[in-house]
Amino acid sequence: MTQQPPNEPASRAARLLATRPTAPDWSAGYLDLLGTSGQAEPPSGIAQHLMRNELVTSIYEDYWRPALGRVLKGPRGPSMSGEVALAIDRLGLAPGATVLDVACGTGRFTRSFGTAVGSDGLAVGLDASRPMLDRAVARTAPRDPVAYVRADAMTPPFAESTMDGLCCFAALHMFADPRRALDAFTGVLKPGGRIVLLTSALRPRLPARILDELAGRLSGLRMFERGEVGDLLLERGFTDIVQDYTGLAQFVAGTLSR
Repeated sequence: MTQQPPNEPASRAARLLATRPTAPDWSAGYLDLLGTSGQAEPPSGIAQHLMRNELVTSIYEDYWRPALGRVLKGPRGPSMSGEVALAIDRLGLAPGATVLDVACGTGRFTRSFGTAVGSDGLAVGLDASRPMLDRAVARTAPRDPVAYVRADAMTPPFAESTMDGLCCFAALHMFADPRRALDAFTGVLKPGGRIVLLTSALRPRLPARILDELAGRLSGLRMFERGEVGDLLLERGFTDIVQDYTGLAQFVAGTLSR
């Protein structure tokens, strides 16, 4: 077990924790707060099980996520690079900002966030999957202002009001308790901080709606109503809510009241 952070961005990320571990494990290049005995929330369905599968993670960034994203977003939805650009824009990322990428997978968005915030900023990727984070670390240059943490995505381990922005793409619909996750996301954001989400959206008309609900039950994914996630953000003190729909997906963003 390695107790020292591997680089300066990792040291900065460790200082943002609500509680610092007495024997931090950095041996894999990321801070492992789950270890072998601690566990994240159990997978809520087939989709979450797959995210922890070695074969899936080996093709996730280049093939799996783009293909599933296209199914979710439909033919008119943004590409992966378009999603990244949208997230950076909606988060208002600028040099010096600190941003959390929840359910970061192999770090595709996290790395781009690091470029956006520059050397004075910090992008932190959080995921519960060891295979995902192993690949994230391998694809990230040590000099980049990027650090990774293995923890439960529903309860980010950071102190209150530490993040300028938070991104959670293609994951909220997998969580067993999305409302609790949104409570936790709100807690780590600074007043005036921004959140951007990509999640599911039921189509409003029959028979498409019935098919969407059936697909959700079979896959273990929650299918949100259109407008539901925006309302959840409003309940938690967010303003300037923006909601865009494409296919079975919705992009939702907001700013936490000061």
